[in-house]
Order: sequence, then C-alpha cells, then structure tokens
Amino acid sequence: MGANLFFAGTGATLELIAVPGDAALLDRLLQAWRERVAQARTMLGWTESGIAVRPHANGVSLSIAAPVDQLFLATEVNEWALCASLMEREATGDAARYAARLADLEAAMLAAALENAPSDTPVSAIDAPVLQQPAAFARLRRLQASEARPDLRAMLAAAQLRGLPVILDEKTLTLGAGIGAQSYELEVLPAPEAIPWTSLRDIPTALVTGSNGKTTTVRLLAACAREQGWRAAYNCTDGVFSGGEALARGDYSGPAGARRVLRDARTEAAILEVARGGILRRGVAITRAHVVVVTNISADHFGEYGIDDLDGLADTKLAIAGVLPREGLLVMNADDPLLCAKALGLAQRFGRAPTLAWFALDFDHPLLREHRARGGATCGVRAANLWLGLAGASADPVNLGAVQSLPLTVDGHATYNIANLAGAALAATALGVAASAIASVYARFGAALEDNPGRMMRFEANGVRVLVDYAHNPDGLRGFLQVASQLRTQHGRLGLVLGHAGNRKDEDVQELARVAAGFHPDLIVIKEDEAHLRGRSAGDVPRIIRAELLRLGLPDDALPMCASEVDAARRALEWAKPGDVLALPIHASDARAAVLQILQAR
Repeated sequence: MGANLFFAGTGATLELIAVPGDAALLDRLLQAWRERVAQARTMLGWTESGIAVRPHANGVSLSIAAPVDQLFLATEVNEWALCASLMEREATGDAARYAARLADLEAAMLAAALENAPSDTPVSAIDAPVLQQPAAFARLRRLQASEARPDLRAMLAAAQLRGLPVILDEKTLTLGAGIGAQSYELEVLPAPEAIPWTSLRDIPTALVTGSNGKTTTVRLLAACAREQGWRAAYNCTDGVFSGGEALARGDYSGPAGARRVLRDARTEAAILEVARGGILRRGVAITRAHVVVVTNISADHFGEYGIDDLDGLADTKLAIAGVLPREGLLVMNADDPLLCAKALGLAQRFGRAPTLAWFALDFDHPLLREHRARGGATCGVRAANLWLGLAGASADPVNLGAVQSLPLTVDGHATYNIANLAGAALAATALGVAASAIASVYARFGAALEDNPGRMMRFEANGVRVLVDYAHNPDGLRGFLQVASQLRTQHGRLGLVLGHAGNRKDEDVQELARVAAGFHPDLIVIKEDEAHLRGRSAGDVPRIIRAELLRLGLPDDALPMCASEVDAARRALEWAKPGDVLALPIHASDARAAVLQILQAR
C-alpha cells in the first residue's frame, strides 16, 4: 500500500517458495515470468515502473509495481504470469498430460479465488482464472474494469499537486494530516472540486526505524515537539499516544498505528515508529514525511518475509526514505558501516539522492567532518558534550549539554542512548524545533520513569540496583548489559533474566545466550516469554538458551528456569543482595507493568 522493499510506491509481491534446483531452469522460468508481466502491464496500460526478482534463502520474491486502485488485479497478473510460465515448460510434452496438468492448476487457482471470496459466493459468480493468454487477458481486463477507481486516482493526483500527505486503507481516504486532515469513505468519495482544499494541510511528521532505539528516539522527538508547543502524537511498540494520553495499548509500530496518529484531529506533530514487519507486509502507511531516521542495523528477525541477512534488512529499513519530498531529510548513523555503504546507492534506488544528516558518537568522525564542510547537518560528542551542527557551512554548532549530565545516558554509560539523543536532535531540528527546546528536553528526559517506560528504567530496591529494559536482540542486550555491569559495586554481582520470542531461529536464540555469557553474570534466570511464543511450543526457547549457556561453561545452579517473565523477575529479586545489579529485559507490556509494581512496592 506504500513505499516498500522493492518500489517507492504501491504494488504486489508473490512469494515463490518451491523453486527448481536447476539454476538454468529457474532462470528461464523467471525470464518467462518477466516477459508475461511486461505484456500484461502493456495490455492494461500501466505506467508505474518496476518489475523485481529477489532471490532469498527460502525462495524468490516476485514483485510488480501497480496502480493504487488495481492492487488485487496486480496479484492476479502476478499469479497468471507465474503459472502460465510454469505450464510453458510442459507444453512440448505429452498433450494429454499437459491438458491434465493445466486443468489441475486452473482448478487450484479457482479454489484459491473461492477461498478469498465472501463465504456465500457461488462458483458461478467467480470470474474463473485461466492460463491461456487470450482468455487470461480478457479476464484481466474485466477485473480491471471492476476494480478501477478513477475518482480515487483523481483525488490522489490533486493532493499530490498541492503537496498534501495521503493516508489510505481499504475503507478510508484521508487528505492532509492531524489538525489539517479530512477523511472520506472510499465508497462515497466526493469530486475533487468539492474538497475544501484550503483547509487541509500537512503537519510536522517524522518516521523512525532501525533495529534498536526506535521507541526511545520516537519518545525523545515527541518530547521535543511538546516543548516547541505542539500537541504531539506518536505510535510505537507500546501503543498510540497523544498529548500524554494513551489512545491504544499494544504493538502499534505498523501502519495501523501510523494511521491512528495522523487521523487524530488534535495532532499537531506526528512521530511514527515504523517496524520492519509492517514495511514488508504492507509498505509504509503514509506518502509524505519531513524527516526519517534510521537508527542502526543489526541482526534480528532473519528468515521472515525473505530477509536473511543484514543487507536485506538495511534495504527494508531504508524503504521509509521513499516518502521524503525533495526538501525532506534522511538522518542516519555514521557509526553503522552498512548504512554508510547504503547511502551511496540511494540516488539510484529512489531516482534522486535525499538530503542527508549524519550522527555519530564522535562529533569529529571523518564522515561528519566532511559532511559539515559541505554544509550538512551533524550531531555527536566532542569534549564530553553533545554538539549539534546545523545545516549551513557557516553555522556554529550548538552545545546540547554535557553527556554525563543527560539522564538518558546513565552518567555516560549508555552509549546507545547517546546515539539516540544525537539522531533525535537532528530530526527535531528538521521538524522545526528550536535547539534551545531540544537542550531543555535533554537536560531532564529519562529522569522520570514515565519519560521512557520499559527502556532503561532504573530502581534501587534494598541496596540492589535494578534496570528494566526492552533489549530484544543481541546488540540491544549487549548495550544493556554494558550499562548494568558498570553500575555494580566492587564486590557486587550481576544477575539477569533472559528469554526470546519464538519467531527467531535457533542460532539467533543461541547468539543471545552467548552475548549474555560474555558478561560473566553470576545468575541468569531463564524465562519463558509466554506472550511471544509465536509458533513455538512452551519451553522450546528456554531449553535452547540453557543448553547454550551450559555449553559455554556456566554452572547449572546459576541457570534456574521460570515459566513467565514475572516469575523470572521475582526469582532474580529474591537472589539479589545489596551491591548487586539486576538487568531485567521484560518484553510483554502486562508483565512489565507487574514487574514495575513489584519494584515500586520495594
């Protein structure tokens, strides 16, 4: 429905999961698919450019760009082109066998069409899929006529001409954003001339993605927007929030959360967390943003939706740059080598190079120095202070404060939060927030538990320092434990709870265990992440973690197991003595609320 891994606009992707082992055979099949898609696109009059073939570990993604009002038709084009190409391989064989195979395949396609139709739809009402080209093209033209929405296209063109953002789903079209938005039901769209265009407008909008630090960066930006005097709304993995009010609870880091924020008539600034899954499944939910931030790229969620490596993950995250207008800003982490490398190919991917801003832990990082010399915006640390270099070669940098005095950095130990502060400062500036407002927020953000719930929350319970965080992948856990290990006293011990969501490969779970073992903890309470089994049986992930920790030499009695996150936290608290530090990565929102209640009672 929007910018995605393959294109900057709308389209359809078919996942081919059973591919021929013969490379030459596969190449011929894919070439035949391309040729048929091209023929169908010409016949249908589509002008959107883009046909993509992307091999991955579990198969091949076949993607075609298509008009926004013909996406269901695009899936039909995609399936026809593949199935007709498969049948082409057998056309020179036995005629009877070919006819039988053709009938079987068309019957399977009809069964799929019936399955996707309303439950009371009779077979006679289905425009049955066919593979022979003349009949197939006639069917595709009929489907095009039934799905086409020239009124919707006219409305979208009028909005684009006026530089207005658009939010579209299956039932509703929204023109403008927040306090400047108006929504219309797709079934009864008015004519473009009936729209009160002068009352519609954009609002400051930021998108944030990356492997770690997304939610913290979103909350920092929302706080900066509020300091500027705007009513800020944001979505993240914890829900949808507006002006301090929770509109929804749960993981809303996908398109539904973004639409909720931008359709709220009170929203004056929108900060949107954009997760990998939403990009891969549905594309980016909006068409326009002032600034996008990519915090970092690290291993996580491999094996899902055709993403098997860091390169593919980076391409997925960078899809959000497809919604930037020419005056928009892309903020990236110069300490991430992959992002630095990917920056070189952005012009080819998007047809033009977006304006960049770079952040790093070192304000004098070579890339940042070069970028400032060309008049670009940068942010980083110099002489123990966080400096914001504004765009313009003659602009003097602004001191945002001593790093150790910024609460979010935990006395300077949480280097990943220093990076989050730097990236958010650049994005806030792009939204129009004054540097003085940013500095004011940074001087206090993170001191109160409600500033950043679930992320680097700090307690002291009976002489035990307790940290609660969301750390959910190896890099996130590594940063979390670096802070925890630096906070314990000379004779204090380190304890933690450890678990993982079920939709990770065994080797990913083992890598998390290896990261934990590298900090030589005295206790690891292995937890069941019961809210995120995601296809695994209860006990599977804890067994993998424990086996890996035993293999690495941790003693058996230091590895108790608990059936829930809350029980694991209780077990760790019962073990801890004054001077110890406990690191509690708690992932489910309900479990976190229960753990926080326990800690506050102590």
